[in-house]
Amino acid sequence: MTDSPVLPGLEASGWAGDYLARASGGDLFVGAPAEMAPRWRAMLDRLSEQGQGDPATLAGNVERQAQDLGLAFRLTGDEQERPWPLSPIPMLIGAGEWTRIEQGLMQRAELLERVISDIYSTQSLVREGKLPAAVVTGSPHYWRVMTGAAPPRGHYLHFYAADLGRGPDGEWRVLADRVRTPVGVGYALENRLALSRATGDLLGAMNTRRLAPFFADLRRGLAVDCQRADPRIGLLTPGRFNQSYAEQAHLARYLGLMLVEGDDLIVSDGRLFVRTIEGLKRIDGLWRWMDSRFLDPLAFDGESRIGVPDLYDACARGGLMVSNWPGAGVIEARAFAAFLPQLAKALLGTELLLPNIATWWCGQERERGHVTGHLDELLVASAFDRDAAGLGPARSVQGSTLDADQRMTLLEAMARRPMDYVGQEVVKLSTTPAIVGGRLTPLPFTLR
Repeated sequence: MTDSPVLPGLEASGWAGDYLARASGGDLFVGAPAEMAPRWRAMLDRLSEQGQGDPATLAGNVERQAQDLGLAFRLTGDEQERPWPLSPIPMLIGAGEWTRIEQGLMQRAELLERVISDIYSTQSLVREGKLPAAVVTGSPHYWRVMTGAAPPRGHYLHFYAADLGRGPDGEWRVLADRVRTPVGVGYALENRLALSRATGDLLGAMNTRRLAPFFADLRRGLAVDCQRADPRIGLLTPGRFNQSYAEQAHLARYLGLMLVEGDDLIVSDGRLFVRTIEGLKRIDGLWRWMDSRFLDPLAFDGESRIGVPDLYDACARGGLMVSNWPGAGVIEARAFAAFLPQLAKALLGTELLLPNIATWWCGQERERGHVTGHLDELLVASAFDRDAAGLGPARSVQGSTLDADQRMTLLEAMARRPMDYVGQEVVKLSTTPAIVGGRLTPLPFTLR
C-alpha cells in the first residue's frame, strides 16, 4: 500500500519495459491506474539496480534474508521444515484502492460478528427463515455446547482474515473468510522484514504503510476484553510440530505474549492459570492457534491431547478472553457464502462492499437445479469442507474437467445428499509480476 510521491525513473525500460511487452491488460502493473503506473516502473527500476539487472540475483538475495530470519513452514506429514517462499517483487496497491478494500473488510467483519453472535444466542436468523438450520448444524465447526456462553464484552471475533481475489477488471472479491486460526499474519510481518533487509530503503522511499500500528492495535484489542488493566495473555500453540509453529513463536515474541501449550495450563475454580517456576500465574486471555475441537477434551473432542481440561468452564463463567471465541469457525463453511449478501441487507441494511464469489447452496431445490444445469461453467465444492462423493481429495472439482462417468457419479451423489455441495463461479484472477526461472513473469495471485 503506497500513497507516496513517485521514485525517480519513470521510463518503461529494462525490467519494466520487457514485462509490459509480455503481460496482459488485467495485470496489476499493466492495468495500474495513472497514479500507480509510475510507482511500479520506478520500483522495478530500483530492484533491477539492486539485482544488477539479473532477476535471479535479486531472488537469491531475498531468499537468503528469509533464511537468515528463520522463515519456515511445514506441510501436513512433513518431518522437516521447508524454507518460506517469498517473492522479491512486492505487490503495489494504491492508497485509494486499499481504502475501499479496508472498508469492505471492516463491514464484512461486523457482519460475521453479528451472524456468529446470533447463531450462539437467540438464533433468530434460523427461526425467521433467513438462514437454513442445516447450514449451521452441517458445519463441523458448529459447537452446540457454546450456545449461551457469551464472550467478554460480546466480542466473538478479535481477528478476521479474508482470502481475496482480484479480477482482470480490477474488482476485488472475497474467496474465503478465515476466523479459526490466523495463519499468515506472522509471515506478513516477517516478509516485510526480509524485503526491507534485501532491498534497503526501497519500501521507505515509496512511503509504504507500516505494519507496526496494526499489530499494536491487535495487542490492544486483545487486552481491552480482559478483566484486568495489565492482563497476562497467552498465545496457545498446538506445539512445535505444528505447520506454522515458527510463525507463532515469532508473533509471541513480537507482541509480548506468553507462548503456551495445553500442558502448561490448568483451570481452577473457573480461572485459567499457567504453570511457572514461581507457581501458578493467572492467564486473562488466550489467542488460540488450534481448532475449537482440540481446546477442551471434556467439552469438545474427548480424544484431544493438546487442549486444556475445563477450559470451556473458564469461558462459560466469563472470566477468560479467547480469540477467536470457540465455535466462531462455523462461519467458514462455503455454504454461508450463499447467504451473506442477503444477511448483509437484513443485519446491516446495505449491500456488501466486498462481494464474495457467487455461490449456490445445493440444499435448496432451485439453487441445486442451477448448479446441475450449469455444471460445465461452475466449480462444485464441499459445502462444509468435508469429504463428499465425486469431489476427490481437493474437496472441489471444476465441472468442465469431468468425463462422462465422473459427471454421473457427482450428479448421483448430489441427488442423494444435496446439502453437502455448493456451486461457485470459476474466478479468473489478475496477474502480478513475479520471478520465475530467472525472468520477470506474470502470475495469478490471491491475497490474504
